[in-house]
Amino acid sequence: MTVEAWIVALLVVATLFALWRELASPSFMVFGGVVFLLAIGILTPAEAFSGFSNPAPITVAALFVVARAVSKTGALDPMTKYVFGSNHNIRRSMARIVSPTVATSGFVNNIPLVAMLMPQISQWTRRNGSDAAKFLMPLSFAAILGGMLTVIGTSTNLVVSGQMDGAGLEPLAFFEIALVGLPIAVGGILLIVFLAPSVLGKNRSSQTELVDDLQDYTVEMTVVAAGPAEGSTVEEAGLRQLEGVFLVSIDRGDETIAPATPTTLLHGGDVLRFVGRIEDVLDLQKMAGLNLAEHRHVTRLGHPSADYFTVVIGADSPLMGQTLKQFGFRERYQAAVVAIHRAGHRVEAKLGDVEIRLGDTLVLIADAGFKDRWQNRSDFLLVASMQDNLTPPAPGAGKTMAVVATMIVVAATGLIPILQAALVAAIFLIVIGVLTAEEARRAVDLEVIGLIASAFGLAAAVETSGLAEAIAVGMVDLTGGLGSRGVLFGIVLVTIALTELVTNNAAALLMFPLAVAAAPAAGIDARGMAVAVAIAASASFLTPIGYQTNTMVYGPGGYRFGDYARLGAPITILVLMVLVTLIPVLYPA
Repeated sequence: MTVEAWIVALLVVATLFALWRELASPSFMVFGGVVFLLAIGILTPAEAFSGFSNPAPITVAALFVVARAVSKTGALDPMTKYVFGSNHNIRRSMARIVSPTVATSGFVNNIPLVAMLMPQISQWTRRNGSDAAKFLMPLSFAAILGGMLTVIGTSTNLVVSGQMDGAGLEPLAFFEIALVGLPIAVGGILLIVFLAPSVLGKNRSSQTELVDDLQDYTVEMTVVAAGPAEGSTVEEAGLRQLEGVFLVSIDRGDETIAPATPTTLLHGGDVLRFVGRIEDVLDLQKMAGLNLAEHRHVTRLGHPSADYFTVVIGADSPLMGQTLKQFGFRERYQAAVVAIHRAGHRVEAKLGDVEIRLGDTLVLIADAGFKDRWQNRSDFLLVASMQDNLTPPAPGAGKTMAVVATMIVVAATGLIPILQAALVAAIFLIVIGVLTAEEARRAVDLEVIGLIASAFGLAAAVETSGLAEAIAVGMVDLTGGLGSRGVLFGIVLVTIALTELVTNNAAALLMFPLAVAAAPAAGIDARGMAVAVAIAASASFLTPIGYQTNTMVYGPGGYRFGDYARLGAPITILVLMVLVTLIPVLYPA
């Protein structure tokens, strides 16, 4: 290899390591690597910033806006009303949830789709005496499988299509990927329906644990009238920095103050709700001016002015790596955390001192407007209310579905390229008042867009430096004895491994030039190798960190890290088998 190829190889390895260890935001790390290669002359400005003029990131941004309109208006409610029946046969219920999700995910962005359906599943399982843990991981896997059906099913498909355009190949047709994706989706549905009930049968969701255990670590104290605490602020009464326990709310007649702030004045008769380790909660009985309130069973989560919420920490959250106390959680969000769930268990520690990690689920109490303020922001990957009644959707569902259907038809028939169709749909939804301009702006995940655009430059360096050709030759030499399918198997396997370690889009962008370089020696058309990379990069079924929807259900489902591989390994094997079997047949050289 040339010196330039070695430099690019070392940079790629360093970038992948940094992404794996989450040392900084993914877009920053990849963009920084591209700027370095530009500075030392390996990349030209046109190559380094080719992603910012490529249709892929712009199309993805427009589809984020369209998906936000679908979520806001509840345009998929008719589907959910059909799906969530009262059937108590778990495999039949699984099929009723998974099959429509796969079909819908081919046309609606996976992340808002899963975010919309998660609360519905939680409510439905609670009413039917089941547990959401049995269905949340299958929901995420179904959304991933549906993304393999169309070019807009996932941003990864659009990224690969954009790379094909830049490499002189025709971009992916709207349903082209379904030639391989549909058999995978059908087989995946069958595997989920038959395996998930036994694999996930013993898991308990974080909501089930909260409802079952809340009374075990919650206590209510009454402020004694004319006692030493009356007339004091929360901080003056010594209730601000308690060891292992904290004050989350105050009931004052029909009013609930949540979260309680350090400056809140205490009145005689106020009922103070404390949360913490049970042994520490009991020590509150010794505090002067407070009496143990008459025990009240927690039969309903929520209050007209306060409610419990679950939030999931994603890779882009500013909370990552910090404690609640260091970050000033209460002051920033006006909310108090009452529990942290991690890897299937509630964290038993002083919550303010727990370092927040990727996939943590925080159960918190806040005012009823918390969700509206913080959903669709990078702070939390998911914000879900735990009240019994779901928030009614905004008007405009009919208009939204008409716009989405039109976008799909004109793009699928080739009347208008998907870029123009998505942009027109996004702008039209703002013009007709379904979304405000601010809502549209907030719907776009700039971290994802920045990562995609920056990674095009890194992929260009892999190709122009000769690194792609060198690695491809090595892979062909290593697997060439197994024929064209052996080379394809190696490409697919490495892509799947990368997507579990870093992100699906980064994996696709890095593997595309390698796959195209290996295509002639493998005896497979470059187009087929591109399709294989697109599907393999989306096949994240082994860990909770490879794909955002897997992270979204990780904490709420009460899953352990290994649970994903137990259900996902058979689906991953299916993906490998189908790709290695069909790609050489459908795309011969």
